[in-house]
Amino acid sequence: MRLLLVIALAALAGCKSSTDAPLPKQPDAPTSPTNLAKLDDGIDTRSNKVAASVTIVKENATRPEVVKAESDVALSFLPAPSESELALARQRVAGNGDYAAAAKFGSKVLAQITEARTKMEADQKEAKRVSDLKDARIKELQAEVERVKKDSMSQTWTLVGAGLAVIGALTTAFMGPKIGVPLLLCGAFCGSIPFIIDSPYFEYIAAGTLLVCSGLGLWWLADKVRDSVRSNDHDQTPPKE
Repeated sequence: MRLLLVIALAALAGCKSSTDAPLPKQPDAPTSPTNLAKLDDGIDTRSNKVAASVTIVKENATRPEVVKAESDVALSFLPAPSESELALARQRVAGNGDYAAAAKFGSKVLAQITEARTKMEADQKEAKRVSDLKDARIKELQAEVERVKKDSMSQTWTLVGAGLAVIGALTTAFMGPKIGVPLLLCGAFCGSIPFIIDSPYFEYIAAGTLLVCSGLGLWWLADKVRDSVRSNDHDQTPPKE
């Protein structure tokens, strides 16, 4: 039995060394594309409403009431301007500013924002692609770990069965088949356990075995109780004179 314990411990040690490698940490997921789409929709809606109001102001420059009303609508979608930008605009109104240069600068800023937005969307798609690849790789590694665990367990049972077979053979040779043959049978059973577990009928076999064992246990208990009752009745019967 000492040989069997040594073999089992060696196999278990081999299993532990092969399955203790830590899995890589999954990085934080990128910003949800849905959230970005909602943000973009909100920005586009605000920009379109402001542009529409400003266009109406330009078309109705001779109607002060329309200019004032549409300007209020446009300003409601925008944050309050800084003092420096407000000063530059007032200089243009006073005739000290270059409207063409200001319009050109505005077009340049809009182009930069559009370019940055396009790049951000491309980076988002790439980040999502890389994250999906990492998720898939982690699943592959987890499946590989499970496979290694399964193979190690199969090897453990195989080694245990082989150890019992060797001990059974030696016991049969030196101590007789009465002791050795049960060890040989146990070794064969241990060696077949991986195949039994991998069988598609394992659940049915296990359930049937449990039912049979439960039935045998109940039968043994009922027989034990019946024998006990018969023994008590026999003890209580008065002796014949």
